[in-house]
Amino acid sequence: MNLPKDFRYTDEHVWVKIEENNVRIGITNFAQDELGDIVFVELPEEGDEIEAGEPFGNVESVKTVSELYAPVNGKVIEVNVELNDKPEFVNESPYEKAWMIVVEPSNMSDVNKLMSAEEYAQMVSAAD
Repeated sequence: MNLPKDFRYTDEHVWVKIEENNVRIGITNFAQDELGDIVFVELPEEGDEIEAGEPFGNVESVKTVSELYAPVNGKVIEVNVELNDKPEFVNESPYEKAWMIVVEPSNMSDVNKLMSAEEYAQMVSAAD
């Protein structure tokens, strides 16, 4: 399984990459593989507040529409608008090109409560 070791993960298959005082957020390779071909991504706007455990957007695949659940509380400071025209990036490059939003977390210590790559891998393999 392709999992960057320095990222944190949620049980909703969202990854978090720490970048100084902000976090970059996207969905895992496992999630995009389960969803199939992504055809549309709906994301919040810059300046929106997100709340941990609450939906912040959704991805639509040829199979289904799936909500994206926020891993932390915070303010959206950047949105990957490229996904509007190239939603297939989620399938092709879930950890690089297909990041979804950058958030300024309300409390950076919340990120440390998320799963490590090893913990996430164990969760996914236990679900099989």
